[in-house]
Amino acid sequence: MKKMDYINKLYAGFLGMNIGIRLGAPVEPVAWDFDRIASVYGDINGYLKNFKNFAADDDVNGPVYFLRGLTDNGVNNEMTPDAIGKAWLNYTRNGIGMFWWGGNGVSTEHTAYDNLKKGIIAPESGSIKQNGIILAEQIGGQIFIDTWGFIWPGNPAKAAEYAMKAASVSHDGNGLYGAAFMAACIAQAFIATSMDEVIDTGLAHIPRDSTYAKVVMAVREFHKVHPQDFRACMRYLIENWGYDKYGGVCHIIPNAGVCVLSLLYGQGNFNRIVEIASMCGWDTDCNAGNVGSIAGVLYNLSGIRKDYIDPINDVIITSGISGYLNILDIPTYIKEMAAIAYELRGEAYPEDIKRPGNGDILFDFELPGSTHGIRLSNEIRFMKRHSKERAYKSKGSLEIILDRILPEDQCRVYYKPFYRRDDFNDERYKPVFSPTVNCNQKVSYQLYLELWLEGEIIIKPYIRTAMRDRYLFADDIKLIAGQWNSVEFVVPDTDGDQIAELGFLIKTSEDTKSRVFGRLFLDDFTVTGDSKYAIDMSIQTEEFAQITPFSLNQCKGELKNGMLYIHSEGEGQIFTGNYYAKDIIVEALLTPVSGEHKGIILRGQGAERGYLLGFGKQGEVEICCKNYGTTVLAKAKYDWQWDVEYKLKTVVSGSNLTLYIDGKEVLSVKDHTFDYGMIGLYQEMKGTIISKSINVLTS
Repeated sequence: MKKMDYINKLYAGFLGMNIGIRLGAPVEPVAWDFDRIASVYGDINGYLKNFKNFAADDDVNGPVYFLRGLTDNGVNNEMTPDAIGKAWLNYTRNGIGMFWWGGNGVSTEHTAYDNLKKGIIAPESGSIKQNGIILAEQIGGQIFIDTWGFIWPGNPAKAAEYAMKAASVSHDGNGLYGAAFMAACIAQAFIATSMDEVIDTGLAHIPRDSTYAKVVMAVREFHKVHPQDFRACMRYLIENWGYDKYGGVCHIIPNAGVCVLSLLYGQGNFNRIVEIASMCGWDTDCNAGNVGSIAGVLYNLSGIRKDYIDPINDVIITSGISGYLNILDIPTYIKEMAAIAYELRGEAYPEDIKRPGNGDILFDFELPGSTHGIRLSNEIRFMKRHSKERAYKSKGSLEIILDRILPEDQCRVYYKPFYRRDDFNDERYKPVFSPTVNCNQKVSYQLYLELWLEGEIIIKPYIRTAMRDRYLFADDIKLIAGQWNSVEFVVPDTDGDQIAELGFLIKTSEDTKSRVFGRLFLDDFTVTGDSKYAIDMSIQTEEFAQITPFSLNQCKGELKNGMLYIHSEGEGQIFTGNYYAKDIIVEALLTPVSGEHKGIILRGQGAERGYLLGFGKQGEVEICCKNYGTTVLAKAKYDWQWDVEYKLKTVVSGSNLTLYIDGKEVLSVKDHTFDYGMIGLYQEMKGTIISKSINVLTS
């Protein structure tokens, strides 16, 4: 397979998964059964809800975050269930987001997570012996495994092996067979010529006498006799393989039947496949997501309707522990997955496919149809679309049509580095956000103006702040038509606020009399460099059961008198910042109120990985390394007191970690465990700490 063919199919598969999830989610609740969906929506042929932005979903959280268990462990090291189990512990906020917290003994994932927290290591954490067969064979076995198929294109055996190991953290029995079947189907779809070949491959990687294989074969046999009527097949499933035959809330076997039904009755049409999966009921977003992955890869981007792709706009929201990672740019993520796939195969990553440096932003519009989440504030006089007609240095750009505009017809062209609750219609899976762009960073992009009617076009770089809703504009730039215009812009100081929009305003000069008609091409939109920013607690608020712009784990945040109070009953953390920050200085005004062992997190990579610098037990300060267990790297005497405010300054540069209190160095140590990560605050035991402000400088 040609390298670009793989990346394009990978893009189509990941888009297909998310299209299916978005389409099926509104009719997922159990009240929406097969008959009710038909009576209300009839024949579904488009999205059921017009979401402002689609909030997080467990069906994408799992595939995105659990893959990190492979990279954290080393791509070329042996893939183990324990490595993925550790990813569950590291990237999940206990009790919120990520997956369904339906109760221990009710939700398979909740139960498995609790097992992991108790020290029950995968695969025992998800075994039938530990949890019973009903929990072990719920649908989660197959809904979190798409990425294992994506990174093993044309190698269904490896895809099935990795998927089963990953699924064994929480599932067993038919739950594992579902993982193997779906991952093998996705992997084979990269090289297959028919859906039958894909399904045959999936069956070849699970026991022929398993219940999972039997439901797949039963649906295929029914389809041979009744190839046109998917509703008749669904009636057959309800009568012979329905929820009443299997225990638990959402068993894998009935839903496996729906997936195969959809793949067959969709008759080679991606759009029809995800629509049928959504019309059948049961676990609609899971089923439509899985078949969307398979069909997206098999039929490629050309098989997906534009009205399904456009609302996604290359942005996926997740709800893991990192607010930075929760804002996912699809083309960038596709390149990350492709890099893993090439490394697994021992092949070089294609030099002509550019990737951003970790922590940077690069929107190059190279993938077919890509938009990188760029938005327009005025869609009456302006329109955006991907273009291959003109590009700065490569093959793609974003084309913006200027439709006969006058001075009053202005438009903001922007990227969203941060989200608020008002950006969503609901709170599905409680996402949380940290800005992907911060003050002092350098923004650059290329603009090419083509005029169809003579006139003058001016752009004005800007940001909009998230909490105060302030617009900060740079100077006007008059674009020169017929050539690429290079624009550079340093993100201004926001006085402790987050950045909600980053982009430029398009306008004509105020004395323009006739309408200006033409188009603008945007390319190589980048955000790079060091950041210098503050977090003003007095303007933050509670949203999604969190405190902006933090991700809270195992603690409660409370805003009072312009300060953030953090309470925990035991170990707890709050995180923010660029996930890939390397050398960094964090200053914070902190008041320990009760409890010991608390302070600032540097290079935090999740709940179980990072450096802890701050107060130790009474009369001591300490620097610790947390890596699935906490090790004290250094400690020193320091007579700190409760209810006294201290100015803590923590510095990490290379392998050097240093702690200052009230301007004086009190402790330093060298350690090579972590190269990058978020910042935050922590408590290692029951207690309360107050934070008035946080200042951050990266280098």
